Amino acid sequence: MEIQTIQKYIHTSPRKLRLVTDMIRKIAPAQALSVLKVVPKDAAKDLEKALQTVLANAKVAGMDESKLAFAKIEINESMKMRRFRAGTRGRVRPYKKRMSNIKIVLSDDFNLKSPASPRGEKRGEQISNGSQKRISQAKTKTEDVRSEKKIEKKEGGRAESSE
Repeated sequence: MEIQTIQKYIHTSPRKLRLVTDMIRKIAPAQALSVLKVVPKDAAKDLEKALQTVLANAKVAGMDESKLAFAKIEINESMKMRRFRAGTRGRVRPYKKRMSNIKIVLSDDFNLKSPASPRGEKRGEQISNGSQKRISQAKTKTEDVRSEKKIEKKEGGRAESSE
């Protein structure tokens, strides 16, 4: 079972939130809450509030807090507030204040894939049989090339002709 929360229009840039999110992505949500309390960044406060919300939602749904794991943590860019600052010679210099959306999904299913999949597919996607065949063929081709290079190195680096 999955439980989620979405926090919108947070007045912190997505880049700053992602720095803090990467610290907690691979640990348990209960531990992540204690880690966020001691992180000396303002973005940690926003992330802590969102995490408290999703843990409360899980508790209301009757899920055991010790069995929960992060299924997905997304930090997306929201609207940008356009502001202007005075420039030289009476001109105006525009800048943007960036906002973020946080989406946290918790799951009690332990069969989740790792966040960084070795084949590059997204978490939760299934690989088709055709893709699996292409991947295995590519692996065998690279292994063949590597073994040929090893043989050439052993023979002195040059292939000798039989003439």
